[in-house]
Amino acid sequence: MNRSSLLRSVLVGLALVCLTSSLVPATAQAEPLYFALEVRREGRLVAQPKLLGETGRTLRAERRKPGASQPDYRLVLTPIAEGNTFHLSLELSLPELRGHSELALLHGQERKLQLGKTPGELEVSLLLMKVDSPEFRALMDLAKEAAGQTGNRPI
Repeated sequence: MNRSSLLRSVLVGLALVCLTSSLVPATAQAEPLYFALEVRREGRLVAQPKLLGETGRTLRAERRKPGASQPDYRLVLTPIAEGNTFHLSLELSLPELRGHSELALLHGQERKLQLGKTPGELEVSLLLMKVDSPEFRALMDLAKEAAGQTGNRPI
């Protein structure tokens, strides 16, 4: 192989590398998300977790009383971003009841899900927000104001 054909082969190889790297989509950067949930079993409030997670990563949460062998609840959320939509897989386990749902949400959207076999048996309200957004900052400001008001009550 002479020098010009070696150079031609290297240039063709570099062109192929550049072409394939431009065709492969860039890895999306994980986006921080806020989740506010309300879990009800037969109308009774069971849990109100507020969680921070990010797209592309599974978020697991559970609440367990000290010394208890079983958790009060176990929650698994897997959010995936697709454009302006967030696709979520939600799994919820209570001591005698389980539920699962796949759904799509927009930033700031709240949804109610029926996870039980009958309506009202296991219900979840879910709010999703991007952490670095004006709406999220406004929600946190409201929470601070509410905490400040309750902290200043006369006894």
